[in-house]
Amino acid sequence: MTAIELRGVTKEFADVTAVRGLDLTVEEGEVYGFLGPNGAGKSTTIDMVLDLVRPTEGTVRVLGQEATADGVAIRRRTGVLPDGFAVYDRLTGRQHVEFAVRSKEADDDPDALLDRVGLLDDADRKAGGYSKGMRQRLALAMALAGDPELLILDEPSSGLDPAGAKEMREIVRAEADRGATVFFSSHILEQVEAVCDRVGILRAGELVAEDSVEGLREAVGGEETLEIAVGGDGGASDAAVDAVRDLDGVSRVDRDGDALVVSCADGAKTRVIGALEDAGVAVADFHTREASLEDLFLAYTEGDAPSESEEEGGTTEAGETTDATDVDSTNADADTNDDPTDTDAADAEEVSR
Repeated sequence: MTAIELRGVTKEFADVTAVRGLDLTVEEGEVYGFLGPNGAGKSTTIDMVLDLVRPTEGTVRVLGQEATADGVAIRRRTGVLPDGFAVYDRLTGRQHVEFAVRSKEADDDPDALLDRVGLLDDADRKAGGYSKGMRQRLALAMALAGDPELLILDEPSSGLDPAGAKEMREIVRAEADRGATVFFSSHILEQVEAVCDRVGILRAGELVAEDSVEGLREAVGGEETLEIAVGGDGGASDAAVDAVRDLDGVSRVDRDGDALVVSCADGAKTRVIGALEDAGVAVADFHTREASLEDLFLAYTEGDAPSESEEEGGTTEAGETTDATDVDSTNADADTNDDPTDTDAADAEEVSR
């Protein structure tokens, strides 16, 4: 079954087109990385998947159901970690998770969920005193309630220290192994590369690339970066640098102190070293590295790489965004009035019952 399917989706807000003609497919059990610069349309796309915003044109299907017709049923089967998650200051961490479990009509042990994200020791603290990283862990625990078929994680490692980010990645892979689909949006590209099966890059409301990270490297042209340590005083001469720049297969040469950093095709590396030696440069050492996901991201979002569809005119993501408390409510049953946004914080005990 296809977990997420958008066909010809456009979303317009007044005079702003946030998403244009978007076709996107995420397969069941896949970990899909959703990337794009600020204003690309990522948040609007997520909101349409969750039926928080309706498309102007096109269709959105999630877990085999129409998002606009079956939004409540879809949200029961989905766990959401929103960017900028807002806690209820006077409720404890445990009370937040108890609410999420009750909303999903699940039988999870709240303490087990809190332990899974490393918050069990702080379960009885008021969430208003949590650090940003602790709040992020709490939101993840709430998203995991009910063993959701689909997890939508928007900047899940925001505020986490390296150990917390590693734990988050392990949870993502464990959920995928369980059979869940994970739709993962992040600006921390190393996190995406570490856990995602495929990556989609959104630019100006359009999907400009979609493939595995390795497939994206090949599409960009398979360039590698050759880092060359130069011996002797003064490094490489200007004439030697110009000789390298003139080689076929070399796209860029930069100085880094006495070292040279050369972007080139795989087959040009030997010619680069040879050109330097012919120019009298002593090559002390060199090594290569493949294009990072950050390199690929910049190539696609800044227009240096071929896109799947190039059209004139730009789009920006609309300023109309969904408040974190609204997104958080997607982890609950939209049919009920049992939403903490309707409950004064002073009624904490009532909410936790």
